[in-house]
Amino acid sequence: MAATEDLESLPGVGPATADKLMESGFDSYQGIAVASPGELSNTADIGESTAADIINAARDAADIGGFETGANVLERRNEIGKLTWQVDEVDELLGGGVETQSITEVYGEFGAGKSQVTHQLSVNVQLPNEYGGLEGSAIFIDSEDTFRPERIAQMVRGLPDEAIAAAMEVREIEGSPDSEEAMDEFIESILDNIHVAKAFNSNHQILLAQKAQEIAAEHEESEWPVRLVCIDSLTAHFRAEYVGRGELAQRQQKLNKHLHDIDKVGNLYNAATVVTNQVASNPDSYFGDPTQPIGGNILGHKSTFRMYLRKSKGTKRIVRLVDAPNLPDGEAVMRVEEEGLKPE
Repeated sequence: MAATEDLESLPGVGPATADKLMESGFDSYQGIAVASPGELSNTADIGESTAADIINAARDAADIGGFETGANVLERRNEIGKLTWQVDEVDELLGGGVETQSITEVYGEFGAGKSQVTHQLSVNVQLPNEYGGLEGSAIFIDSEDTFRPERIAQMVRGLPDEAIAAAMEVREIEGSPDSEEAMDEFIESILDNIHVAKAFNSNHQILLAQKAQEIAAEHEESEWPVRLVCIDSLTAHFRAEYVGRGELAQRQQKLNKHLHDIDKVGNLYNAATVVTNQVASNPDSYFGDPTQPIGGNILGHKSTFRMYLRKSKGTKRIVRLVDAPNLPDGEAVMRVEEEGLKPE
């Protein structure tokens, strides 16, 4: 994290402006470099032209914003992590798992298993790399009162014994997966690494997404850096508060800004971003599945990966990859059990 005096070295940034920037989460050159002049102007109470100068200076200092070769892009993409679902068929569908530095949208009707996915990923992200984890912590923004620590405990107990043993070793927890005392300590350590906040309305949700960047910055050099940001659900408050076509433009504008805030966290701190989305039924659809994700083109374009969950018989769920930049569409089957997400 940059110190206040580092920010003061930027043109137009004095002690008061530096303090305002730090309080709003703009605590590094990189964070300022990817901001817009309007955003910085409102935050620090400065003119847009001054804000633009500060941003340009931060871009030079952070060495970002220019063109680079495809080879350099490939080298940077090698840093991208893949987070397992603990379901091989789904991981294969995603080319190895949920990507960091990308937004993965999971949509489906009520009871399809969207919240189960966010809970499972919040556990899996803390596993060692060799077991499909990212050895990091999770941020969970809860807009529908879905987060349940009891569910996390069930999923932890449902992990493969060898993965539990390896994760316990990293945490220096004595004992084995068979020891109830060791498991209780392990579950508590998993819960300690999930930062949960309940969003009461869309404005609060937007604020929490900005706060997520601060948490990620605080933990960047820690033993458990933030490697996953979950929002369950992304669209519930926006859908409830902005009703009718007259409100649509304002809703989409706010949603767009919110998505850029979330994306910024993933890109700056190499975290996977997973958002769940509600659906609506399209009455004009005469053929095929009438279920459509809400959020319109704004969400459709911003999501790197779009996944559709739908119910099947019993605990089975169909997972369909609807859109991805480098992967073919396809389907996989998983089960939602008490122990978590499992292969068919």
